[in-house]
Amino acid sequence: QLVESGGGLVQAGGSLTLSCAASGFTFDEYGLGWFRQAPGQEREGIACFDPSDETTHYADSVKDRFTLSHDNAETAVHLQMNSLKPEDTAVYYCAAVDFCENSIGVITSLKSYDYWGRGTQVTVSS
Repeated sequence: QLVESGGGLVQAGGSLTLSCAASGFTFDEYGLGWFRQAPGQEREGIACFDPSDETTHYADSVKDRFTLSHDNAETAVHLQMNSLKPEDTAVYYCAAVDFCENSIGVITSLKSYDYWGRGTQVTVSS
């Protein structure tokens, strides 16, 4: 199970931190990634933690603005989002990830992920 928290409404230029806590598995089994989906658009992967080498991966659209951190003890990840833009408005989801390389950019098969959270809304006003 994955539970996201921390979404909300923020003005452009502001910051939010999202959290995703996993239960039922650990980083020995999966990485954790953040994805988002705006109305009428496909779901896209924006950040991913690979526990095999403890690296993080980012989409170009969020690089240098978003920072993903992880908590090994809690099997959790946090996404610090700075300099938010109206185009960042979306539902943000956390998912268990096998390979981060396949989890950045548009996701063509949601079913290839074993676990998804329910999502948390992020709205950035202009």
